[in-house]
Amino acid sequence: MDKLHLGNLDAERDWGFAGDYVRAMHLMLQQEQAGDYVVGTGAMHQVRDAARIAFEHVGLDWQEHVVVDPGLVRPAEVETLCADSGNARRELGWEPEVDFEQLMRMMVESDLRQASRERDYSQLLATGSW
Repeated sequence: MDKLHLGNLDAERDWGFAGDYVRAMHLMLQQEQAGDYVVGTGAMHQVRDAARIAFEHVGLDWQEHVVVDPGLVRPAEVETLCADSGNARRELGWEPEVDFEQLMRMMVESDLRQASRERDYSQLLATGSW
């Protein structure tokens, strides 16, 4: 198995589910007056946390499969990026429903389904039985 090459494992981000953000956008469109809103979870998580949860979800130790690649570290890396969605929460009544760990597991499951479909298609093409 190949290794996963990542840059700065200490970088912290506000990771959120697109479906939650689409729901926030829909709520924005329902408002009588246009407003400025920032949408995010307000919770910070490191890249290493994402790797750990993803690998644990499939029963693997992330440290055995992840390599820090200095070439992938951005020279002007912003260490911490976190959204303040206070206005969206107050004015729209919006709250994220999918937490970080759920999101990581959802992403892994999606990739596993995609890999399975690709494997199935490859077998069909190889055998000529489509």
